[in-house]
Amino acid sequence: MPAESGSGSRRRHGDAPFVLDVRSLGRKPGSMREEHRVVTAPERIGLDMVAIAAGAEVELDLTLQSVSEGVLVTGTLTAPLAGECTRCLESFTDELEVSITELFAYPDSATEQTTTEDEIHRLVDDEIDLEPVIADVVGLELPLQPLCEPDCPGLCSECGVRMAIAGPDHSHEILDPRWAKLAKFAAEAPGDGAPGTGVDDTDESHVDRSLAARNGSASSTTEEK
Repeated sequence: MPAESGSGSRRRHGDAPFVLDVRSLGRKPGSMREEHRVVTAPERIGLDMVAIAAGAEVELDLTLQSVSEGVLVTGTLTAPLAGECTRCLESFTDELEVSITELFAYPDSATEQTTTEDEIHRLVDDEIDLEPVIADVVGLELPLQPLCEPDCPGLCSECGVRMAIAGPDHSHEILDPRWAKLAKFAAEAPGDGAPGTGVDDTDESHVDRSLAARNGSASSTTEEK
């Protein structure tokens, strides 16, 4: 069934940057036309973490070729990218260049009648709309987990600082949790006694005097006998 045409499609021609009029190309197989244009992206194109931003300039270098079943569009798209690194969470910019190869079927052609719109795009009123094609090729080209640099070290797992600016000496003293209570007990123990004993020099002196007094009493008793 032919794609729906009408005033909606004609209205798109005037204000849609990715719609190309191919009436001048004709339908004689082998007819070709070069198309170069720089357009403004009407909306964001891409994935959640990285995309062509709305308002960015998109450069198209295309070749339109008439074939027996429709118009074959080949060429490249070049555009700036804006994204967020999935390791360090910093914003970054880059440039994207992708190839485009797509057939737009003529109305009532064998290709149009034997395929669905999900399989092959259609010409509508001698116009081709590249926007869904561009959305597909850009989405497939972009990484699901973009990085600001291929070797981005990410964030410190302890304090969250960016490792790229923290320096090679950045580190944290990690105490085994099994020893944490013992270390706390030793720090709270008074005096200079052995860690963890809770006995200081004063306590030791008191014990020594008590033992000496007892030994003295025992010696006196022995002499009297």
